[in-house]
Amino acid sequence: MRTKRLVLAGVAALALAGGGGTALAVNGAAPPVAAGGTAGETVGKTAGGQTRETAAVRASAPPAASRAAGPRVVRPYQPVEIGRGAKMGLLPEGRQNYVVAREDYAGSVERAKGYAGDSIRPESLSGGLHTEGDDALYTGAFRTGTVPARVTLRIDGGAEVEAGMLRLPGDPGWGTYHYDAAGAGAPRESVTVTAYGPDGSVLADLTFRPFPAGH
Repeated sequence: MRTKRLVLAGVAALALAGGGGTALAVNGAAPPVAAGGTAGETVGKTAGGQTRETAAVRASAPPAASRAAGPRVVRPYQPVEIGRGAKMGLLPEGRQNYVVAREDYAGSVERAKGYAGDSIRPESLSGGLHTEGDDALYTGAFRTGTVPARVTLRIDGGAEVEAGMLRLPGDPGWGTYHYDAAGAGAPRESVTVTAYGPDGSVLADLTFRPFPAGH
């Protein structure tokens, strides 16, 4: 029997961020999400020090030449395939407002237009995990003064893997990332997401833990 789980990092930071919310829709549901502080499943910032490497992330490590591409610029509401049958779309209403939907993408976008708050503090990231069977799909948003050259994930202390990134035209000051870890299963320990600037400096990072099995 296949099961689905959604893990959101930093939900309890919503009050700290000033209300509002990022719209993250899964199969038509669109709860608000927030990140940017040490709260809930968020365990704060890390600066490396993780050395264990798993076979799944080692095989997915990107070549050096792909590490400064920056986000793909997409139209408002444009559905972008990000893996596991999911589509991601960015909304111009509010800040860090986006959807991830496997079904009824158009309906999810319409509902998300009501989530127009600023849910992420400056120079920070949000993080989410969608699982179905052995498939894991990581998504989140960044809010940084400098557009990241790349966003990476370090899963269960393994090697960094590079996420895809999206942003709206102009200078919205935010964007989203996504990483499809098909067949890798849910992480057992923690996930660290890091946004890097064009010069290689760390713009923001976030570590979150998945819910224990059975939750």
